[in-house]
Amino acid sequence: MAQESAINALGQFQLTTGFGPVGRLVEFTNSNEMMLLAAAIITVLFAIALRHRAMVPGRMQGLAEMSYEFVHQMVDDTIGHEGRRFFPFVFTLFAFILVGNLLGLFPYFFAFTSHIAVTGALAVFVFLLSTAVGFWYHGLGFFKFFSPPGVPGWLLPLLIPIEIVSFLSRPISLSVRLFANITAGHVMWEVFAGFMIMLVTGLGAVGVVAAIIPLGLNVALTALEFLVAFLQAYVFAVLTCLYLHDAIHLH
Repeated sequence: MAQESAINALGQFQLTTGFGPVGRLVEFTNSNEMMLLAAAIITVLFAIALRHRAMVPGRMQGLAEMSYEFVHQMVDDTIGHEGRRFFPFVFTLFAFILVGNLLGLFPYFFAFTSHIAVTGALAVFVFLLSTAVGFWYHGLGFFKFFSPPGVPGWLLPLLIPIEIVSFLSRPISLSVRLFANITAGHVMWEVFAGFMIMLVTGLGAVGVVAAIIPLGLNVALTALEFLVAFLQAYVFAVLTCLYLHDAIHLH
């Protein structure tokens, strides 16, 4: 039983109550705690980094300005100048997902981005926002999005349903991509760690030597997971920008 529990790779994603029930309707879980912690970390870091607003920035202010410029350039390049009004939303989304991904890499912390309920809620919000922006800019003309210009009329009965299905699948692909990548990395991490413990406890001195291989893999996987944490936050933000670009410019 001890060995089986060591490779319980999905046990790390179990929701538990932290502070207990809040009121009578809301159950405050470890996922909620990590989301609040991520928001607090972002707020505190930027408050500290920008408190002096020096002409010659220090390390903290320089990092804050670099992250600002990085996301601002992403929004400008992807959406265009019209998209600058959405920069605060995209920046907040990028920072929240990035910090959430990174928190899950530390012991005793919980990766809330590994839950489809969280990533799904973020993806649905992005989908609804981009759709609302499309109708705000174009009114009923937004439906032209499903009929690209220059397409022969005889092809429209086939193309329009495909475009509609592709459009409606956006929140699914957006949420599953983030959820699946974070979950897969943590599962591999747990499997290699459990295998290493099994070798040490089951084979003695020989197992200690053999455990060097999964230990090395876990070290390499840790470095990879830090990269994935950034890339997945970046991909989510970029796709958000692309959806807003489609809503503003149609094609």
